[in-house]
Amino acid sequence: MVINEITRYLENFAPTSLQESYDNSGLIVGSPDKEINKILITLDITEEVLDEAIRDNCDMVVAHHPIIFKGLKRLVGNNIVEKLVIKAIKSDIAIYAIHTNLDNIEGGVNGILAKKLKIKNTKILSPKKEGLFKVVCFCPREQMEEIRKSMFDAGAGSIGNYDSCSYNTDGKGTFRAMEGSKPFVGEQGKLHEENEIRVETIVPDYRLSSVIKAMIAAHPYEEVAYDIYKLSNTVNNIGSGLIGELEKETPIDEYLKFVKETLGVQYIKHNKLISKSVKKVAICGGSGSFLINNAASQRADLFITGDIKYHDFFEHVGNMTIADAGHFETEHPVKELIYSLLKKKFPNFALQISKMSANPISFL
Repeated sequence: MVINEITRYLENFAPTSLQESYDNSGLIVGSPDKEINKILITLDITEEVLDEAIRDNCDMVVAHHPIIFKGLKRLVGNNIVEKLVIKAIKSDIAIYAIHTNLDNIEGGVNGILAKKLKIKNTKILSPKKEGLFKVVCFCPREQMEEIRKSMFDAGAGSIGNYDSCSYNTDGKGTFRAMEGSKPFVGEQGKLHEENEIRVETIVPDYRLSSVIKAMIAAHPYEEVAYDIYKLSNTVNNIGSGLIGELEKETPIDEYLKFVKETLGVQYIKHNKLISKSVKKVAICGGSGSFLINNAASQRADLFITGDIKYHDFFEHVGNMTIADAGHFETEHPVKELIYSLLKKKFPNFALQISKMSANPISFL
């Protein structure tokens, strides 16, 4: 297996263009053309994880958190990041990270967390804005279905729970083929009128390049006329956190005990418990305090995340319980998610989930 085959598949599921500006997802160490035989899957890169990879003959590590967040000016072993990168290079181990791009998709980090915590009917808690384009192309009627299908297959036309969405109108196109052209219809030097269809469809920004390429490849014209419009619509299936419902109302202390047992949490920090049973639950794996007001505005009974600051616990007391279940604990199911994605696509390739905890926090 070549690294590029792995990364192309992962980035089709969670495009790196969806990562936050501070992030560093993607291939961090290694050549995309390198042949690999076994992958180790982990949340973080630590010395213990690299030792495990070396011991178990894993020549690629896929991690959730990038080992390098900021640019390195030198590799001399002055800090833990430099030491680990040097060790990976010396051991010929490739390192790949799939971080906030996996956070920002519906079936990503929060998707697996919602499944574990039995939260159903989920939707994005804070959808992305201004991530959509409208692509319009003009084509002969006979080729419309083929062109449209090619665009849909490349990622166009999805709106919520609907796909293959487009708007199509009849019209007349005019053009004159000049010297050196090879027109699909019409003749050189003569003004030509052609009955055409105007096809309009929605495309997310991270699929735009693929959709345009697919449209041009399927189009019969030598020169394809098309328009691209940037939209201000909200992208409802991309963004931060999830909110959904439990199957039935549950006493909040009972549900938090279930969360604790399911995620292997030693302690859950929370503000005052609401006086009613919990039904509507919002979540964000990792560090999600920036979503507290989003959860409250959508009338969540409970918001679960990690890295809650002291003053955040004063927010929405009596209306919504805020629970800190830990950064590591709310994200460690991502290892299972990455494993299942790769196993489904590459069933005969050797995969291993790291046995190392990698949680830097201990409790006395």
